[in-house]
Amino acid sequence: MPNESAVTRDKLVQDLKIVISDAEELLRATASQAGEKVSAARERVQDSLHRAKVKIAEAEDILVDKGKQAARATDEYVHEHPWRAVGVAAGIGLIVGLLIGRR
Repeated sequence: MPNESAVTRDKLVQDLKIVISDAEELLRATASQAGEKVSAARERVQDSLHRAKVKIAEAEDILVDKGKQAARATDEYVHEHPWRAVGVAAGIGLIVGLLIGRR
């Protein structure tokens, strides 16, 4: 399950980047439009995009840090308990092999 949530978070970050990119393109396309309401709306959208970019960058940093922590913890565990790690890997390999063999 933790792996699925990491994939979901990565997908969310990618989707948000696409939305931001599309919004920026829309702002560029409407740059020639004049009017007080349009200018005010454009400024609000630009501010929102800037805040979203900052939050995405922070989320990305957190994801990278958590990934590094997980890798570090796994590495330490494997170094402290090598035979247990080999046994777990063999068990998982056996289960995967049985599942694939059923097809």
